[in-house]
Amino acid sequence: MSTTHVIEVWGDFACYSRPELKVERWSFQIPPHSGARGLLDAIYCHPPEFRWQVTRVELLAMPTYIALRRNEVGDVASVTNIGKWIKGAQAVALMADDSGTRQQRQTMAIRNPRYRIHARIVPWPGFERQQTAFDEQFRRRASQGKCFQQPYLGCREFVAFFRLVEDVEREQREKPPVPLDQDVGFMVYDVFDLSRPGGSNDQPSISLFHAVIRSGVLNFPAYESKEVRKPARRAG
Repeated sequence: MSTTHVIEVWGDFACYSRPELKVERWSFQIPPHSGARGLLDAIYCHPPEFRWQVTRVELLAMPTYIALRRNEVGDVASVTNIGKWIKGAQAVALMADDSGTRQQRQTMAIRNPRYRIHARIVPWPGFERQQTAFDEQFRRRASQGKCFQQPYLGCREFVAFFRLVEDVEREQREKPPVPLDQDVGFMVYDVFDLSRPGGSNDQPSISLFHAVIRSGVLNFPAYESKEVRKPARRAG
């Protein structure tokens, strides 16, 4: 039987962009499944052997928005230009807009977010016997604050901090979810196909579900559920 792991995460800002707003970023009040999964993947993941299934996220702080204006660039750094900078053959571009691709965007981010994430490890076929080892490895890493990359809350500059929740019942008594009820509407569930090993290495495959926050809690159906709307599979 798989074990449900619980971590508490927090930071200064969070932004999980609503896709329907396109250019300007307006954050969901609560992380979508892909955002919560990314936090767990940063602590412990091995895609060929298992994936994370987030079951619920609890809001521990009432969502409050802050308006930020951020400079973003539309292109990645040129390897050729970096080589020239190293050799001194070209002046180093220190400003984000030196390439002419700077984009100034308005961001409505969440201020001082804090969430409690519940999730379980789902081994792929052939790795079910390693379930206990996977669970123990995650608990060990999370309890020691280990991660292979710093987790973040939607945007990489919005650093996330985390801790393993050992006594879930006590934590829920002492820090219950905020009293928020809201019909969020259709929310992004994930951005990759989670139905088979290696799906996260494929082209993006957007899935959606109808999200409703009840008493500060958002429950996620299983990816295989009919509640999750997935794109039609291509033949072959």
